[in-house]
Amino acid sequence: MLVGLSGGVDSSAAALLLLDQGYDVTGIMMSVYDGPPGTSGGNACYDCAEERDIESAASLARQLGIPFHVLDCARHYKREVLDYFRDAYLAGKTPNPCIRCNRRLKFDFLPALAERRGLHYDFFATGHYARSEFSEQYGCCILRRGLDKHKDQSYFLYRLEQQQLNRALFPLGAMRKTEVRALARERGLPAHDRADSQDFYSGDYTELLGIAPRPGNIVDENGKVLGKHAGFWNFTPGQRRGLGISASEPLYVLRVDAASNDVVVGERDAALSRNCLLEDLHIGLPQVLNNDMLQAQIRSSQKPFSVQVAPGRESGTLIAEFTEAQHAVAPGQSMVLYLGDIVVGGGIIR
Repeated sequence: MLVGLSGGVDSSAAALLLLDQGYDVTGIMMSVYDGPPGTSGGNACYDCAEERDIESAASLARQLGIPFHVLDCARHYKREVLDYFRDAYLAGKTPNPCIRCNRRLKFDFLPALAERRGLHYDFFATGHYARSEFSEQYGCCILRRGLDKHKDQSYFLYRLEQQQLNRALFPLGAMRKTEVRALARERGLPAHDRADSQDFYSGDYTELLGIAPRPGNIVDENGKVLGKHAGFWNFTPGQRRGLGISASEPLYVLRVDAASNDVVVGERDAALSRNCLLEDLHIGLPQVLNNDMLQAQIRSSQKPFSVQVAPGRESGTLIAEFTEAQHAVAPGQSMVLYLGDIVVGGGIIR
């Protein structure tokens, strides 16, 4: 049994629970940071404080008496996550690198690399708040929401392939975060009070993009110039704060134009959408797409809303119609579809 460790409380508790259940546990951790040294001491996945996280995970492994291995995934991470993030952002989209990382690295490259290094395994476990199980009804392994609706991470895992789900274990899926911290505290795990990671990068995104400031205009829907900015990539659809302009009514970013470097703003109603087109689909349960009503999320922390989906005009696309207008539906985001607490699949908003 391989367990992906990060140095945090969730992966620590997952390893502990699996040991309690009698599994032969080996901890593995991917090293991904190859940027410049820093002093931010952030709490993110791609962070200059990675060495601290590695030592935290190593300390836990020593405490639990399990083998621990750090695997260098930096080049693969750069190609699959950082380059993807940069290309999407500079195209005016709003990508989710965590979804990409889970599918391409954490549940694919990392355990495969471990196996090539002689760390053979039957299952790969993580500290995600999600559940997987074999469904007699659908004849395959399905992904469900974590029991703790405030910590559910199924949104970030929707692109996992069937062969990945078949070997995945989520020991925390039926637990609440408060229970996990209490368990860690009772069993003396050093990460019991450690803060959760908040993002995949703790610094300024401009550092990752590697691009010089490019002056541009903030305009209304009619093209009237309302202000200036230093680059469209500093703004995302739905953003209200930090626009640097004043108006009689609150203004929101409606869209960004990568070609003209314009940031288009308007009132809140103009930032609402009633439908969207999905591409780059990953549908695990295509047989339920014809259900009268599904639920969806376009952000991990968003309250689910009802949608109906139908094939788009182009092959490999879906049109999602919302029962209620949604705020800040941005190209590049993932929309994840659910039937109750079961992940149906999803796609990238065009």
